[in-house]
Formats: sequence, structure tokens, C-alpha cells
Amino acid sequence: VQLVESGGGLVQAGGSLRLSCAASGINVSPNTMGWYRQAPGKQRELVATIQHDGPTTYAASVKGRFTISSDNMKRTVYLQMDSLKPEDTAVYYCHLRSLNNYWGQGTQVTVSS
Repeated sequence: VQLVESGGGLVQAGGSLRLSCAASGINVSPNTMGWYRQAPGKQRELVATIQHDGPTTYAASVKGRFTISSDNMKRTVYLQMDSLKPEDTAVYYCHLRSLNNYWGQGTQVTVSS
């Protein structure tokens, strides 16, 4: 299973970015896909998840600003990030859970003040 992320970059505070993660090499529908992030010197933390049948969860720090969605046919998950803050700066990792857990390589998001 391979997860390929895209969409990271540098943006000013208040701006928006959209992350994408495409899964390949998987023959069953994922139970859950999601996004985690890790800032320098901090532990990796959950940002948002979406289950195969639709329910979503968000970290309190991003609720109302970030939106997770997925295209099950394309095995792709998206993270729309609006009203970005400098504290959102981190490497964002795509995660997929089916029979096992899989991680993407990470994509850098930098929000300047």
C-alpha cells in the first residue's frame, strides 16, 4: 500500500491550502482515512479522520477551520484547511487503516504570520 500526499506549501496566516492523499495497492475499502501532523519538537497529533461510511472527527484546534472529505472510489482523502494560523505549521501525514495501518511520507505546511 502506498499513500502519496500533495498540496502542502507556504501560506500566510488567514490563507487556505488543500491537501490530497491518494492510496494505491489496496484492494479493500479502508476503514478510516485521516490526517495527522507533527510540529518540530512535538508529538504527532490527530488532525481529522473520516470513516468509510462518512462520519468525521476533528481535533478541537482545527474544528470549524478544516474539512476532511474522501472519494472512496478513488481511494483519496482531502483536507481543506482554511483560516490557517502559524500554529498549524507542521508536517502533515496521511493515514489509512484497514487490516493494518499505513502512513504517507508527509507534506510540509508552513503558515507565516
